[in-house]
Amino acid sequence: MLSSSLHRAPQCATGHAATRRQFLAATAVGGLAVATGASAANDAAPPRGRQPVTGRVALTAGDDRAGNVFRALQTFSKEIARAIGSRRVVIKPNNVVIDNQLAATHADCLDAILEFLKSIGKAREAIIAESAANGSTMDGFANYGYPRVAAKHGVRLVDLDQEPYQTVFVLDERDMRPHAVRMSSVLLDPNAFIISAAKPKAHDRVVVTLSLKNIVFAAPIKDVGYAWRNGKRGARSDKATVHGGGVHANNYNLFALAQRLAPDLSVIDAFDGMQGNGPNYGDPVDHRVCVVSQDWLAADRVGVELMGVELSKVGYLTYCAAAGMGEADLSKIEVIGEPIARHVTPYKLADNIEQQLTWMQPLQRS
Repeated sequence: MLSSSLHRAPQCATGHAATRRQFLAATAVGGLAVATGASAANDAAPPRGRQPVTGRVALTAGDDRAGNVFRALQTFSKEIARAIGSRRVVIKPNNVVIDNQLAATHADCLDAILEFLKSIGKAREAIIAESAANGSTMDGFANYGYPRVAAKHGVRLVDLDQEPYQTVFVLDERDMRPHAVRMSSVLLDPNAFIISAAKPKAHDRVVVTLSLKNIVFAAPIKDVGYAWRNGKRGARSDKATVHGGGVHANNYNLFALAQRLAPDLSVIDAFDGMQGNGPNYGDPVDHRVCVVSQDWLAADRVGVELMGVELSKVGYLTYCAAAGMGEADLSKIEVIGEPIARHVTPYKLADNIEQQLTWMQPLQRS
């Protein structure tokens, strides 16, 4: 078990009663108030904090996945080493499913990140941590070859479902009430340096998934033994709760939780992306690029541009841009390396894209 100053909270059902002070301490909205400087009387651990708005992004391209990742990271080697300092490094892959490599972060990407960390003297005590959505996290690690990479670099593989958590509240648009969610303390830890090892995918609920969503929607944990099919009887997952019962709350919850869960470093491995009905079972896109930035919003902004997707269609990123969480103005983003225009590859979006875009309209409630 990872050491943590945060105790394992008791499980609580959706109808958990909370005082105003407890609610503000745990809710995504409470995190927003702290992050924006509003006063909120609470004694919860401080949010991870807003990441630097640097507007600097590295973009590499080539026929070697690991080489693309390593070269992009090298662009900011001094800045990244300084930002890590003495913090523990947590590398968060995207393993939404445990049995489809196209949907998951490739082991070669993780290998390149760890090689880079070793080159700047920051690989010691690093961990690779995930809470897979549809089954055993460790089974997913094994399926994707992560144990080999972990052994090579002497790092641990961590199942977030078996680690401490905090209770956070999110919005559900079906009843407009707060609902309790168990969120990983490892990803909420302000003393951790979180690397989002993401890949670009079309999404069936929020248009696209990139570096922010990779962190936020993996933070809710599930009971050990939970699986989408044939799981342990009575086991539950808190991940569905964060989706908020519809596209409006889904986008809002991503925006609000970004105040506490935004990554410190975004690595978007777009060697192969996913188009169509992602994030689980879409179709491959041969892209062969990589995006790296300490400004996660700038990274995701470049990511959607490379995918040929209008930023204005992506609700949660539009909200984050309006709140100034990073640089989203492409004209103000300094792209180091390859020019974006040379590598734009339009991704086919999900079949239900029109329904997803209803977030742009006021919520209609009967």
